[in-house]
Amino acid sequence: MVTTEELSSANYKEIAGLAIILWPDSSLEEEEKFFRKSIPDHAQNAFLLKVENILAGFVSLSLRTEYVEGSSTKPVCYIEGIFVASAFRKKGYAQMLVKRAEEWGKQMGCTEIASDTEVGNLDSLAFHKRMGFREVNRVVCFVREIS
Repeated sequence: MVTTEELSSANYKEIAGLAIILWPDSSLEEEEKFFRKSIPDHAQNAFLLKVENILAGFVSLSLRTEYVEGSSTKPVCYIEGIFVASAFRKKGYAQMLVKRAEEWGKQMGCTEIASDTEVGNLDSLAFHKRMGFREVNRVVCFVREIS
């Protein structure tokens, strides 16, 4: 059986455990704090994917009210992160999470969904294109210290 569970006090630690796989520069404590604080925040949400009660993935979402590159409406349902464990990939689960994100976005009054990835993340670029996203911009950012 495949289920998606909305972010709650019962599952935020499970989502955080998957999040540190997606974002290895973060810590479990940081992710638990973020998802715990997101529970009452109507502009943040996440959905946990379970396959036969095994943690298989998640999608983290926000409502963005500031300008989103390529969008023409506000708010925009924004995929902040999406992850499916390697054993569960190529089985349609990521698409299931995107559809769940779209449903939440519609409930929140959104007519567009957006996401981003790093320019060099070819797997993510291919995934987004398979999900029907269109590329709207590429950005390379720079920084240096002031001497």
